[in-house]
Amino acid sequence: MTEIRNVQADLSRFRLRVLVVTVVVLAAFLTLALRLAYLQVVRHEDLNEQAESNRTAVVPIVPNRGLILDRNGVVLASNYSAYTLEITPSKVADLEQTINALSKIVEIQPRDRRRFKKLQDESRSFESLPIRTRLSDEEVARFAAQRFRFPGVDIKARLFRSYPFGELASHVIGYIGRINQSEKERIEESEDAANYRGTDYIGKLGIEQSYEAQLHGTTGVEEIETSAGGRAVRRLASNPATPGNTVMLSIDIKLQKLVEDLFGERRGALVALDPQTGEVLAFVSKPTFDPNLFVDGIDQENWQLLNESLDKPLLNRALRGTYPPGSTYKPFMAMAALQTGKRSASFIVNDNANYSFGGHTFRSHGDTALGPVDMYRAVVKSSNVYFYSLANEMGVDTMHDFMKPLGFGQITGIDINGEVRGVLPSTEWKRNYYKRPEQKKWFAGETISLGIGQGYNNFTMLQLAQATAILANKGIKHKPHLVIATQDALTRARIPVTQPAAEDLGYKPEHVAVINRSLVGVTQEGTSARVFAGAGYLSGGKTGTAQAVTIGQKDKYNKAKLEEQQRDHALYMAFAPAENPQIALALIVENAGWGAEVAAPIARRVFDYWLLGQYPNDEDLAAVRKGQGGPPIGKPRAKAEVDLAASQ
Repeated sequence: MTEIRNVQADLSRFRLRVLVVTVVVLAAFLTLALRLAYLQVVRHEDLNEQAESNRTAVVPIVPNRGLILDRNGVVLASNYSAYTLEITPSKVADLEQTINALSKIVEIQPRDRRRFKKLQDESRSFESLPIRTRLSDEEVARFAAQRFRFPGVDIKARLFRSYPFGELASHVIGYIGRINQSEKERIEESEDAANYRGTDYIGKLGIEQSYEAQLHGTTGVEEIETSAGGRAVRRLASNPATPGNTVMLSIDIKLQKLVEDLFGERRGALVALDPQTGEVLAFVSKPTFDPNLFVDGIDQENWQLLNESLDKPLLNRALRGTYPPGSTYKPFMAMAALQTGKRSASFIVNDNANYSFGGHTFRSHGDTALGPVDMYRAVVKSSNVYFYSLANEMGVDTMHDFMKPLGFGQITGIDINGEVRGVLPSTEWKRNYYKRPEQKKWFAGETISLGIGQGYNNFTMLQLAQATAILANKGIKHKPHLVIATQDALTRARIPVTQPAAEDLGYKPEHVAVINRSLVGVTQEGTSARVFAGAGYLSGGKTGTAQAVTIGQKDKYNKAKLEEQQRDHALYMAFAPAENPQIALALIVENAGWGAEVAAPIARRVFDYWLLGQYPNDEDLAAVRKGQGGPPIGKPRAKAEVDLAASQ
């Protein structure tokens, strides 16, 4: 009996165990069934999308950047494709060792290492950075054969920007450069984030920057099937990129080169406008720089040379350089006198070579008395005394209110970034500018030197050129602009850039006639008469010489005793032809001396080019560069015969 009970107990335990196992197995199968149902029904679409993404990749297609052309269709910025050797620092164990090993396969110069280091400092470690650009086919093949040795290193095909004329018009064209961290953050927060996927470069300066939206184009996408290892197997779908639009400038690149050559090694700026439209015909800042240096990423050595040079080649002097206008301000003072009724054209002032006010004596250049002068003679002979007394009569605020609509001390709104305002003084300006109470007060004696373009007056050549164009155009003001049209990349349709309506400043025709007759007199019997002798047109202009440093009341200007950068600036403003102006300009040659000797000869060659189609010969160019230019020397060349490419 005992044995039977033991068997029954064992059997009961066995049955219980079988039951438990059965329940567990059934529960497991039920759980598996429920999980399968959840995955197949509830998460079907989500998991299907993830599965597809595991075997497909969406790759952005970066568009070709748009071209930049001058007014005659000359290409100023274009693109070319080349292979680059790139390293992703986060994927490389020993960066220095890797670069050393790579240098045994492809040539890597110290400049390449310095540029890579600068890019690395400015970028995130997971970004792919070029260590060498523009590899030859042979170099590509050599690396490809040993690619397995270099994880984190790859060959990529890139589009590069090219500026075929190098330093020519670099401040206008600008350049592109690698997108930095702040630009990347700004893009990611903007509506353009998707359009910049895969884009490594962006406009940094000039037209490249201000017309970035037009030049960039629309990024395309390509859907690619990939293997388990991430290798592309085949293309599934493609939406091609749309190239950027072509941007057409108003400048004449051959005229631009002529002016830059006329400046030579000297510092300065020139802006030439069409007074009837506001189109910029030349926009020169000297010295210049080569924008091609920035395309691959500038190395530290070249950056220091540009950034620390005393000549400041990166400064756009036409847009951001501010200077006292000197005697080129006098025609505008004369117009202010007529328009405000402070003086008539026939009013006589006795110029005895100095003007006394408040115990201070304001002298004329050369201390030469001109005797009785009316408005015409005051402009033609550049009488300081006449305009000292006029400034005192008008007062600083009246001068300010008249000069402001002409654009002095104002943002013109030209279509490149970085323009500065300069200083058009007023009592309100001084109150706001200075901090200490005793500095805020305007003193009557401060007004006097404003009349001859000195004192607090500080303007850009763009502002002076615009004001000159307004005088030439009888008081009609146009907004200066560099871009005249864009061209659609697909349809090739040319789309003019709409400009704001012209503004009439309300000058009386008889007042305009007085001033313009005076400016013509400067070129016929005044300070620039020798330079414009024999010109095949009639022009109006005004020379100017502006102090770079203040000379004491009892001291005389002595060029020999001053450092080069302390010497007077040479200026000239002008328009031609006088009867129907087609070009107006303003220019400055820094620390070069008299406007009549140094600046006016440059203006003469610009007018000869634009109006007569003449290009100076080599002897004449050399003389102007040395500040020895009078009327043109020898026989000029026809501008059509000058090969721009051959002259680089």
